[in-house]
Amino acid sequence: MSIHTDEAEIRMEKSMESLEYNFGRVRTGRANPHILDPIKVDYYGQPTPITQLAGIKVPEASMLVIEPWDKSALNNIEKAIRQSDLGITPSNDGRSIRLPFPQPTEERRKELVRDCKQLAEECRISIRNARKDANRAIDRDEELSEDQQNSEKKRVQNLTDKYVKLVDERLKEKTDEVMSI
Repeated sequence: MSIHTDEAEIRMEKSMESLEYNFGRVRTGRANPHILDPIKVDYYGQPTPITQLAGIKVPEASMLVIEPWDKSALNNIEKAIRQSDLGITPSNDGRSIRLPFPQPTEERRKELVRDCKQLAEECRISIRNARKDANRAIDRDEELSEDQQNSEKKRVQNLTDKYVKLVDERLKEKTDEVMSI
């Protein structure tokens, strides 16, 4: 593989990682610790991710339990969750915080599927942009013969097809997960 193909694959892989991260943040009624990733807690004046302050457990499919290592951070963690846009009310028992994930309604699940489809389409666009940029770089590469350029473009297209198929498969999995009760 050439440098152009390698760069395209790296960009496509990063697009897939971004999709996985975004899919992980979609609330499905199942407890997912990644939903807490963007929340920062004021810890001794520093905004700190919850994952650096506490252990996060999933004791059952619809419950997260946050157990801070420093119990003095418990109220700050609870406050940060309440101020976030999670839409989940934390329950503080003095040692840990419980986050119950209610099952979404049928209408809400359909909204979530639409959101997932949008995220998948953005990923496909990113993959196609990587293909377009790689093809431009191949066209500008004067060291490659026309046959080599065509061969490289074919490799880039095969990569594009592979990653778009992965996006479609992942979207189907996520849609099934969201729509299951």
